[in-house]
Amino acid sequence: MNKIPQCQIGPVTVGEGHLVLIAGPCLAESLDLCLKVAEKLDALCRGLEIGYIFKASYDKANRTAVESPRGPGLEKGLEWLASVREKIGVPVISDVHDAGQASVAGEVIDCLQIPAFLCRQTDLLVAAGKTGKAVNVKKGQFMSPGNMRFAAGKVRSTGNENVMLTDRGTTFGYDLLVNDMRAIPIMREFAPVVFDATHSIQQPGSGSITGGQRQFVPTLSAAAVAAGADALFIETHPDPDNAASDAASQWPLDEMEPLLRRCLAIFRAARNNNR
Repeated sequence: MNKIPQCQIGPVTVGEGHLVLIAGPCLAESLDLCLKVAEKLDALCRGLEIGYIFKASYDKANRTAVESPRGPGLEKGLEWLASVREKIGVPVISDVHDAGQASVAGEVIDCLQIPAFLCRQTDLLVAAGKTGKAVNVKKGQFMSPGNMRFAAGKVRSTGNENVMLTDRGTTFGYDLLVNDMRAIPIMREFAPVVFDATHSIQQPGSGSITGGQRQFVPTLSAAAVAAGADALFIETHPDPDNAASDAASQWPLDEMEPLLRRCLAIFRAARNNNR
């Protein structure tokens, strides 16, 4: 196997052999919520020696129903993310949905995330790469892991080598996603790999509000780090049942510590056995 590239996001390196967490509320509901979650997770990750990157979406452009909350929007959302980075001292990541957003978001955030449904959009991938910031491309539910090399290649065509890939399940039937853990070592041939635990347990076809099976987040997270994932992506909320977005799949903030401790032990054991 070739040496796996690394992805630098602010001071955090993904792919260097240390577990990284990308986490925050699904939707940037308020600046207070973002600061509260970031502060708690930063302290937790510092204690566990896990790299931490704060995540929240300023716009959920692919909600199921038109009346679903989408967030504060580009301008205010980027202001909130800048405040999190300044006040908490952690790098930040958020989704970009079209090529026009990339340069604006790239002035503020440390990593531009390409949503799964948009992972084949050449103009968006190239625009994200041209910002010079790190780019996280989520594997589409319709994509094979091997073909994600082409998404990474579109970013790298700009001269930007700072790219990583995220697995978030594959469509199986009408309202269920499944995870093939072979995707992790396959995609690690050409980029560091993040495992998105909370989107993987979504049930996207279950009505006007996306459902989810939150109870399987620990199982899938443990399996992913055992399979070689470099980072975990976990959306978390102090009161997930009342979250404005993805209420059924976000992990409770107060339960993050035992989840991370378990995954960290598995991560270290798997890496030691592979030496």
